[in-house]
Amino acid sequence: MAWMYLVIASFGEIFGVMSINLYVRDKTLKRLGLVVLTFTMGFIFLSMAMRDIALGTAYAIWTGLGAAGAVIMGIIFFGESAGWKRIFFLGCIIAGAVGLKAVE
Repeated sequence: MAWMYLVIASFGEIFGVMSINLYVRDKTLKRLGLVVLTFTMGFIFLSMAMRDIALGTAYAIWTGLGAAGAVIMGIIFFGESAGWKRIFFLGCIIAGAVGLKAVE
């Protein structure tokens, strides 16, 4: 169950960063509330995951999945570059997260 909590926490990170981008474009109270809500949910689920997953592993995977997800969201929804270098290094982030799970 802890790994499911960690994945949910990562979605909180992904949508939190996406919410920041939306807030910067249109500074409304509703969008600011969305930033606070998504990051709060991410932190709650991260803390639940860290009950059973080592701190270093949980944090690295949480930030790695969050970063990878944010890059993908940026490409899909905000027209950011999808060049081969970005995709290569995105793969490196994912490989690192998988590697941490493999050696735990």
